[in-house]
Amino acid sequence: MFTRIQAQVLGALGVVVVLGALTLFLVPASEPAPAPVAQPAPEVVDVPEEVPFVTHQVVGTSREGRTIEVYTYGTGTRDILLVGGIHGGYEWNSVLLAYEMMDYFEAHPTAIPADVTVHIVPVLNPDGLAQVVSGEGRFTPDAVRTDVPLGTGRFNAAGVDLNRNFGCKWQPESSWRGTRVSAGTAAFSEPEAAALREYVLAHMPESVVFWHSKAGAVFASECHEGVLPETKTLMQTYADAAGYKPILTFDAYPVTGDAEGWLASIGIPAITVEFHTHESMDWAENLAGVTALLARP
Repeated sequence: MFTRIQAQVLGALGVVVVLGALTLFLVPASEPAPAPVAQPAPEVVDVPEEVPFVTHQVVGTSREGRTIEVYTYGTGTRDILLVGGIHGGYEWNSVLLAYEMMDYFEAHPTAIPADVTVHIVPVLNPDGLAQVVSGEGRFTPDAVRTDVPLGTGRFNAAGVDLNRNFGCKWQPESSWRGTRVSAGTAAFSEPEAAALREYVLAHMPESVVFWHSKAGAVFASECHEGVLPETKTLMQTYADAAGYKPILTFDAYPVTGDAEGWLASIGIPAITVEFHTHESMDWAENLAGVTALLARP
C-alpha cells in the first residue's frame, strides 16, 4: 500500500517519462548542427625585403682571369663612382685608398647621405697589380715588392695602358710622359675597360672620381665638347676640401682614349685625383674630398 509521498514520487516520474518521450518524438536525434558562418580570408600583404646597405658584385674579369669587383654602400638614388687601380701596380696606393674607403663606409654608414649610393671599384687593373704585389686579393703595404722598377704594372697583361683604351679621341697608340704606349686594338678592346663601360652605362652615375698618383692635384676631364660646367664644380669641390691644386686642363703631354674623357663624352662629370706620392694614400685629404662630394645638393 503506497503512502502519499510514494504516490507523489511515482506521479512525478511519470510526468518526466512522458515529457522525455514527447521530446524524442518532436526533435529527431539526427538534426544537423547550424552551419558555421563563413569568415573573410585574412589579407595577405607583401613586405618588401630590406635593401642591404653593402653589396658586392663581380662585373668582369681581366686578361688573366682575375675578377673586377664593385662594392656599393648606401641605397640612395644619387650614384657616385670611385675607381682605384686603373694603373695597377704602378699606382698600388690608389688601391689601398679604395680599401680604406670601403672599410670606412662599412664602419660609418651614416657618413653616406640617405639619397646617395657610393660605388667603389678598388682595382680596375688586377693583372698589373699582381706584377707588384705578392699574393692575391687584398694586400697591405708590406706586400708590395721593392725589387721592381718604378712603372712596373702600369699596363694590363696585354701591355695596354687601360687609361688610353676608352672611347674618346681613341688612337692605337698614345703617350705617357713622352713615351709611346699601346692603347689596344680598338676602343674598349680590353676586358677591363669594357667592364667599367658596361657598369657605367647600367648605373649612369652623377659623377666619377679616378684615383691616381702622383701630382698633388685634381684634374678636370674633357672630350670633344670641352670641360662640362658640372665637372668644373666637381673638381673645385674636391680640390678645396682635400687641399689639392685644381687644374682645368692637362697639357703635360697629349692623351687620347682616357676614361675620364669618355665619361665627359657621354655627359658624366669625372675628375682625376692625383696623390702627392706613389706610396701615400693621402687618407685625410681624400676622405675630406669624398665627403665634400657626398654632401653636395
